[in-house]
Amino acid sequence: MTKILTGGVGKSEVVRAVTGLGLPGVSIATSNDMDAAVTLRAGHADYFLGTCHTGAGASLGVLVGLLGAAVCHTFGRSVPSAAQIEALLDDGKKVFGFAVDRIDTVTPALARAIAARTA
Repeated sequence: MTKILTGGVGKSEVVRAVTGLGLPGVSIATSNDMDAAVTLRAGHADYFLGTCHTGAGASLGVLVGLLGAAVCHTFGRSVPSAAQIEALLDDGKKVFGFAVDRIDTVTPALARAIAARTA
């Protein structure tokens, strides 16, 4: 089972978006930045999806500081292609930030790409 944590201002919406996809082998839970960093570092969760108003700062600030930039990526307000998401996952990224007004597009794309790696 792949466990995704979510935090930030749109965490409830991200949970609803991922849950609504009905992806087998994927669970999602709300968290906060500090707890998520500790949980990811301990190996008790696999990914983090953070949201803020710009997707460029508060969505990942603590996680970048505690886990390092090598595992984090911020989309900001952009909408990534499937190929971009695959490349980031291939590169070992586990922590993603994006703007709350992109939840409806970014969340399903990320969740589906993560689920495909679970199968």
